[in-house]
Amino acid sequence: MTDTKAIVGRVRTDEPRTQDLEVVPVRNYGRWLAAAASLLALAGLVGSLAKNRNLHWDIIGDYLFAPLIFDGLTTTLWLTTAAMALGLGLGTLIAVMRLSSSPVLYGLATLFVWIFRGTPLLVQIIFWGYAAALYQYVKIGIPFTDVTFFQAETNALLTPAVAALLALGLNEAAYASEIVRAGIQSVDIGQAEAAHSLGMRPALTMRRIVLPQAMRVIIPPMGNETINMLKMTALVSVISAHDLMSNIQDVYAQNYQVIPLLVVASIWYLALVTLLSVPQAWLERRYGRGTTRAGDVSVMNRMFGTAAGLLRKANKEAGR
Repeated sequence: MTDTKAIVGRVRTDEPRTQDLEVVPVRNYGRWLAAAASLLALAGLVGSLAKNRNLHWDIIGDYLFAPLIFDGLTTTLWLTTAAMALGLGLGTLIAVMRLSSSPVLYGLATLFVWIFRGTPLLVQIIFWGYAAALYQYVKIGIPFTDVTFFQAETNALLTPAVAALLALGLNEAAYASEIVRAGIQSVDIGQAEAAHSLGMRPALTMRRIVLPQAMRVIIPPMGNETINMLKMTALVSVISAHDLMSNIQDVYAQNYQVIPLLVVASIWYLALVTLLSVPQAWLERRYGRGTTRAGDVSVMNRMFGTAAGLLRKANKEAGR
């Protein structure tokens, strides 16, 4: 008979030990060359802009913190906040209506989304800004009768700021409703059925069971919508809503320094978008706990993590 234990022992002793294997890291030369070329191109662009006299850095410095700019920033920020609040609240209601079994509610919600998502935002801003050309007075009363409870001139009621808020908020509501609807539909139907079996009402089930789970899907695109809303406020300059872009246009219409003042606007928009990205990233991590992939980390963490890894590797090789 063959001694199997001796054969197994002989085979195992013949195999190379793990300690004897030399680990050779993969050399990503193409990645390093691409990174070097990108940094070189970026340095060239920054150097070209820094030396370009047509930018007039002195004018940029004079207007970067001017009171007129801060007045426009205040309007831009409150327009963004108010329009997102209106859009998110109304969008959630429309999303629930579109998921309703009532054909009337579903039809009205679908019509709303079709109109405000199907027409350009710039057209809607101009429409609300010149709504007095359609209706001279805004009246609230009993239809088809002369009974009126409220009446006001359209121009006095729809100021440029109010018109901009209505246009931005209603347009955002159409997009937010689709985001919320997708988030609600991402929750398993068994969650709602289990809540109903426990005696919970549909409204309570939606508020306590469905929406908290749907936030994981809603938060990322809604954060992008908030950032997009901040930038879309620049369009209200066509009706002189005194936002940041409106004030910038008023200035360069007088001194003809278009490029320097556009750089001022770009710097402030970039700063505000960067600030908005911080709570968005926190909310994504907060509602994505347990489901977030390990690779979903911020750009700064990836950069600093890579640098720290290279430093540890260099110290390890130097200590050998």
